[in-house]
Amino acid sequence: MRIALIYTILAVIATIANIGAQDLVTRFYQGPLPVILSVFVGTGAGLVVKYLLDKRYIFAFQSKSLSHDSQVFFLYSIMGVVTTLVFWGFEFSFHLLFETKEMRYLGGILGLAVGYLTKYHLDKRYVFRTEAT
Repeated sequence: MRIALIYTILAVIATIANIGAQDLVTRFYQGPLPVILSVFVGTGAGLVVKYLLDKRYIFAFQSKSLSHDSQVFFLYSIMGVVTTLVFWGFEFSFHLLFETKEMRYLGGILGLAVGYLTKYHLDKRYVFRTEAT
């Protein structure tokens, strides 16, 4: 139960980073396709924040080198592809259905919640696994 609470708190922090980055982009970017750009920027921000938090506080993972850490981050990112598609599906669906940024953000938050739950199990099994010695 403790790990679930910590994971939830960290997921909320990463969600705030994601939605916050999106909001900054939509507030200050005046070019074409601001929603799509904001979702990409938010996804990147959330990915990095979530990786750093999960690595340290959920899995207590210690990389052997920068190269090893880069490999683990790559695998972490690959595991996130499907969960990111879920998140994007929710966010863009809410955007199309309701046509307000608040509802788009709500869709994003719901999509991130579903994605993070799935991602925890993928990361535990494939990314931050402990190998037998």
